[in-house]
This record gives sequence, C-alpha cells and structure tokens, in this order.
Amino acid sequence: MSLAELSVDRADIVAAPNVGVRRPSRALHRLAEVRRIQGLSQRTVARRLRLDMASVKQMEREDTDLPLSALYEWQKALDVPVGELLVEPDEPLSTPVMKRAQLVRLMKTAMAIKERSGQPAIQRLAEVLVNQLIEIMPELAQVTPWHAVGNRRSQSELGQAAIRQISDRMLEELAD
Repeated sequence: MSLAELSVDRADIVAAPNVGVRRPSRALHRLAEVRRIQGLSQRTVARRLRLDMASVKQMEREDTDLPLSALYEWQKALDVPVGELLVEPDEPLSTPVMKRAQLVRLMKTAMAIKERSGQPAIQRLAEVLVNQLIEIMPELAQVTPWHAVGNRRSQSELGQAAIRQISDRMLEELAD
C-alpha cells in the first residue's frame, strides 16, 4: 500500500469514526449474523449500544470497517467473545457460543410456555424445565420469554402513533 493510499484511508476513518469506512471488496465482520444467532433484534442492540437504528444498520453491514472500540462495544452488547464477530472464512460460530445461543432460545421458549399456559400441569413442567436450564447455565435466570406480539417498548420510547404526523387535510376530513 502506498503512502497516498494510507493517508486517504486515515482521512476517511477520521471523517466518520462512529460509522466506519465502506469497503465493498470483502466482508470484515459478522455482527448481523451473530446478533441473529443470539436471538436479538436490531432495536435491542441499538438500545444496548445507546445508538439509533440507522447507525446499527450501517454498522451491521459486513463491509463496514469498524474501529476496535466499536467491536468491543458490540461484544458487550451481544455477550460473545470479540473473535466471534470477526470474519473467518467458512467457519461457523465456535461450539460454546453456538450452544449458548441455543440454550438462550430454549430458555425463552420454556419461559413463554410457563407464562402463557393456562394449565397448571404444563406450567409445572415448564417450571421444571426452566430450573434444569438454570442448573446447566446460571446466567439463563435473567432470560425473558419471547414477546407475544412484536417488541415491547420501554416507558421512555414513543410508539408509531406518536411519531407519525397527521396532515391538516386529514384532520379537516375527519371534522366534516
């Protein structure tokens, strides 16, 4: 690489330190893949990273060149080793990380059954399953059930009805 190319790359990185430089030639990371395997939505990751959705979507593009500090933030948000976020040719997630993701999904399902079942016998079976999963992996005690409909908003988030604007013409039509 020539000195001129190096200075251009550094200038691009300084110009956009939070988003990174786009290099369409090859995949640099697999943030989106790991997020999906972990069963997390982009909205959840955005909340954990304290970023807006557009930034998360930009960062998830596998050809976005991210600074190490951003990768470490993603590592914390996804709770996986940072090495799992980097692209390694034709290798799936490591066995421990894959098993953890599978156990988290299983726990979400068991918690949903326990929460939504109206039959006491099924609730007891789900409770036994939840306890057995916690014995295998104690951190699963913090896992919540799958959401019944979409993603739940926190008290500070606005729904779509508050975000969308209503035109004056529409209000006039309603008044008539």
